[in-house]
Amino acid sequence: MTKVQGGGESRPADAPLFPVAPPPFTIAQARDMVAETLRKSGLVLRDDVVADALMVTSELVTNAMRHGGGLAGFHAEVRDGDFRVLVADRKPDPPLARPHPASGPRIGGYGWLLVRSLAHHVTVTPHRSGKHITATLRLA
Repeated sequence: MTKVQGGGESRPADAPLFPVAPPPFTIAQARDMVAETLRKSGLVLRDDVVADALMVTSELVTNAMRHGGGLAGFHAEVRDGDFRVLVADRKPDPPLARPHPASGPRIGGYGWLLVRSLAHHVTVTPHRSGKHITATLRLA
């Protein structure tokens, strides 16, 4: 098994960079977990920053449930002034941003574009049993 060194410990190459908890069962539960994580950080955050973190969470969890074969893991943390959320699903296929149809606006299909526009950094890590998507947002 390939090992990746990081954080002073050895871990499988397809392991996330931080621990992944059992997933929440609903999108609302994921948002609640993020709201609690942000509250516990002790940082004074602008309302729009909190809204962005909740929106990115909602979109990533929704995409995992609708397109990724189900939510396989979830983690949210605040570290060094950044908020990071990791969502794991069961399909290794990368998310796709669908172009707008020539006939005009459509309903749905904007989630991945929204995540990429709100997050400072996004990584997609495919592995044997799915993928991890980590989005990082600056809190200040």
